[in-house]
Amino acid sequence: MTKPCIICVAITGSVPTKADNPAVPITVAEQIESTQEAFEAGASIAHCHVRDDAGAPTSDPERFARLKEGLETHCPGMIVQLSTGGRSGAGQARGGMLPLRPDMASLSVGSNNFPTRVYENPPDLVDWLASEMRTHEVVPEVEAFDLSHILRAIEMHKAGALFGPLYVQFVMGVKNAMPADRTVFDFYVEIMRSRAPDAEWCAAGIGAQQIVVNEWAIAAGGHTRTGLEDNVRLDRATLAPSNAALVRRVVDLCAKHDRPVATWQEARQMLGLRPAAA
Repeated sequence: MTKPCIICVAITGSVPTKADNPAVPITVAEQIESTQEAFEAGASIAHCHVRDDAGAPTSDPERFARLKEGLETHCPGMIVQLSTGGRSGAGQARGGMLPLRPDMASLSVGSNNFPTRVYENPPDLVDWLASEMRTHEVVPEVEAFDLSHILRAIEMHKAGALFGPLYVQFVMGVKNAMPADRTVFDFYVEIMRSRAPDAEWCAAGIGAQQIVVNEWAIAAGGHTRTGLEDNVRLDRATLAPSNAALVRRVVDLCAKHDRPVATWQEARQMLGLRPAAA
């Protein structure tokens, strides 16, 4: 298979701390350095969260602005994808960074259970976030935690509610949400191929399922996500030394399945993104 595989690195997230793994980058400077290493290792998308001075997740647009500027300086051409996730804020505060016009932003189009809480994405908030992304020409990466989210994303895209080409990420392995189940994964892929044949799709596995889902996605012709947000270990006994180490693991899987790793130029073309910031 010769189609290039886009590797997304989720560098920080909202949950992992240095107590979980000292390599988790918390400050903006740490995140820039960690992302640069991952970029050089083969990642072409940086999925970004920010933390406050105490290390807690935040949707602070000023911190996102500093991170975005640093990534554009030190990782020229890399796709910057900012998170509108619900652990970092509530209501429309979750979209406060969209006027920064990142290349992409995450978008959850439905609610589901998380390990200890309900991840709430009410329809009015989903519609508002999608509208803000259209206004600022930000391509959404739809994070699908359930089959209904995939179907909703396809429906929204057909209705013109999503800016740019459709890009859906299957998230599997979150406790109380969709497990990393191969039969379900294969069905997701078939749904995308039959109902949105022109769309691109990606898959992410949480914890020990990260490498499993990485390989499923690569072998099936999709794209994939790795990084310390989703998994802080190389195996049960070994902490991942960096985001770059997790990216290199995916690069090896691409070689195993004869998938070239997408350059940032190829990734931008496949995802229909505007040219990189000068």
